Amino acid sequence: MNGALTVALVVSRVYVAMPQRDLVHGVVRAALERDQWVITHDPLLLHGGSHNLYVDLGADRVLGAEREAQKIAVEVKSFSGRSEITELERALGQYVLYETLLRKSHPGRVLLLAVPASVFESLLSSELGMTLRESFPLRLLVFDPVAGEVRRWVW
Repeated sequence: MNGALTVALVVSRVYVAMPQRDLVHGVVRAALERDQWVITHDPLLLHGGSHNLYVDLGADRVLGAEREAQKIAVEVKSFSGRSEITELERALGQYVLYETLLRKSHPGRVLLLAVPASVFESLLSSELGMTLRESFPLRLLVFDPVAGEVRRWVW
């Protein structure tokens, strides 16, 4: 050997995994903007200690002469899986987790679960859905994915 030294430099890159967007994310975002909401976060970061979680959208809207801002966080769900019940279980788990973290990191911002009108009518208006909504403070944004508009707000 002639004394030459080969040095390998390894650069570590840290990749932050962003959540996969739901199929109807863009539809809900556009519907909110059409209703005069300003999208402030896409996605909205929630800190959970050493874990970062993301709510799909954060939005603000100025209300009335007082110019007070209404602030929301929206978790978008299409319920496109094989089982509406499994999708509901997942959505509710996320809702509880996000609501808990949102109160701590973004006080004053209200969490809503965005669901297609068909899911609201078939599942969340059924006996199961009514029982759930009576006993659990679930706030919903019901949207029409074809027309691209908000159908109703359930507080």
